Amino acid sequence: MKLPCLFQWRILRQALRSLFSRPYTTEFPSRPYEPGERFRGRPRFDAEKCIGCAACAQVCPSKCIYVEDIVSEGRAVRRFNHRVDECIWCGQCERYCPTGGIRLTSEYDCSVFSRDELDHSIEKELLLCEICGAVIGPVDQLRWLVRRLGPLAYGNPTLMLVGATELKVVEPGVKPADGKPLRQQRVSIACPRCRRKTALVV
Repeated sequence: MKLPCLFQWRILRQALRSLFSRPYTTEFPSRPYEPGERFRGRPRFDAEKCIGCAACAQVCPSKCIYVEDIVSEGRAVRRFNHRVDECIWCGQCERYCPTGGIRLTSEYDCSVFSRDELDHSIEKELLLCEICGAVIGPVDQLRWLVRRLGPLAYGNPTLMLVGATELKVVEPGVKPADGKPLRQQRVSIACPRCRRKTALVV
């Protein structure tokens, strides 16, 4: 019978030592790891602070934030869908968000049984043109602009009406039956194209 060589004894000794020693890895998930103070973890939307401007989707290098405008009968919303499994946690969305509506958290665990669990979605109400029905922008973004501009917002009829509607001073207008812009619709919630048409009506 051939005796094992020195190299094989060394492997056996190392295996026995590993068998009876404590593991070098962290005790996850029984004892979660506590990340550092400046750890860049999973981004999260704050539905209260988000204004729906889609700046996060425009600056995202991995294009993991999908923006979809849904306009149907009685419903006009902008849906944000963040795919965490495609995100590289670079922090560009947090950097360029004007209101802090998306922030990096200390969450790092993305172990799930279904990819659908890694989707994070929010919806923001859209404002439509009263004349042609085109999308003007999210209502929260226009309200944010009114607050930021202050009295200067009254130089724009759409922003003026959005601010007045929020203050319950006026109610939104009614779309005309024939769809053609009229001179009296100059002060109305309208997209730039319809605004130009109302200004050029003789």
